[in-house]
Amino acid sequence: MTFSADAFGTLDVPGGTLYWESTGRGPALVLVHAGIADHGVWDDDVPSFAGGHRVVTYDCRGFGRSRTDAVDYSNRADLAALLDHLGIERAALLGCSRGGQIALDFTLERPERVSALVLVACGPGGMEHEPTPVERALFESEEPLSKARDWTGVADLDVRLWVDGVGQPATRVAAAVRDRVRAMSLANYTAGHTEARPIPLEPPAIGRLAEVRVPTLILHGDLDVSGVTAGAEALELGIAGARRVVVPRVAHMVNLERPDDFRRLVRDFLFATVT
Repeated sequence: MTFSADAFGTLDVPGGTLYWESTGRGPALVLVHAGIADHGVWDDDVPSFAGGHRVVTYDCRGFGRSRTDAVDYSNRADLAALLDHLGIERAALLGCSRGGQIALDFTLERPERVSALVLVACGPGGMEHEPTPVERALFESEEPLSKARDWTGVADLDVRLWVDGVGQPATRVAAAVRDRVRAMSLANYTAGHTEARPIPLEPPAIGRLAEVRVPTLILHGDLDVSGVTAGAEALELGIAGARRVVVPRVAHMVNLERPDDFRRLVRDFLFATVT
């Protein structure tokens, strides 16, 4: 579908520039993309959420249309600067994978600015997990591709891991979804911003989940990697009142594989918790 934001622009941050889009009116909802994507991964979802919210999407530093120098930077400070720039005091945050960790860390660092959390296909920062032997082999196969700067090979591996799911056939997911993620992932790698260094939250989130005091929804697919499942379970146990939903027959990209279910779950959660 064709999507057109109500407003868009860029914001200069120390050592970089963020690209953002804003659509709709109402309580703010900020969507934070996965590390294999950019803000466009939400394009099909924004109209569904913008009926009752001001929906903000943006490219994290070094992804999509955002840019960065080879500097140390804070994703949390970047998000705070974006909220300030858009005049948003408090927002619900929805993040997928790396974006979910950013949303969670931001909540721990600046709790007064968050009204609710939707954490998709992610676990808390600082959590240790031993992958299965098959997962480990796939993870380790990325290193020689990266060293050779074979970004097409890395993007293809991302699709196998995160879209198809470990051990799943390439035919399981629609070709359009696979191609869409591959294109976003490849664009991120070829942009050449890999030397910027995100500053981790200290202490990390894994030991601080009890500090989260906002309504929290956790979503993940049953075909995702074992670390995501373990991370989602840790989030559910550690965040008081959190609700976890396992979406069947889905790997990492829940919103692309099961868009209707994803949007319904998020809308119902926001309707019940955010005013």
